[in-house]
Amino acid sequence: MKAESVPKTCLPKPRLEDRPLLTGEQAAEMVGLFKVLANDTRLRLIHALVRAEEMRMTELADLLGMKPQAVSNQLQKLVDRGFLGHRRNGNNIYYRIVDRCVIEILDHGLCLSEDAKARSR
Repeated sequence: MKAESVPKTCLPKPRLEDRPLLTGEQAAEMVGLFKVLANDTRLRLIHALVRAEEMRMTELADLLGMKPQAVSNQLQKLVDRGFLGHRRNGNNIYYRIVDRCVIEILDHGLCLSEDAKARSR
């Protein structure tokens, strides 16, 4: 069964330059968001789900070469933050991305990383 459709883009928002300066509270919220994403395992899990749309936790563990419990802990952090959703089918739990913005963050992060690496040569 395919994952539920993920929106093609983030919800429409004002352009960044048109927004008021971030408040301290907004900045702190963003720090929390980036802390959740600042983990190599979680980034790899997100990328795997972008590529497959939906996967079982055990499939993700095999793909990353990790123990299922370790992957489950990382998946739960992404679910708690609202980046991922899951569904149960018998004994299997399937994970999928439910917030398109997290895909765009990963894509922009790869772009920044590759560009910075190219500039430093």
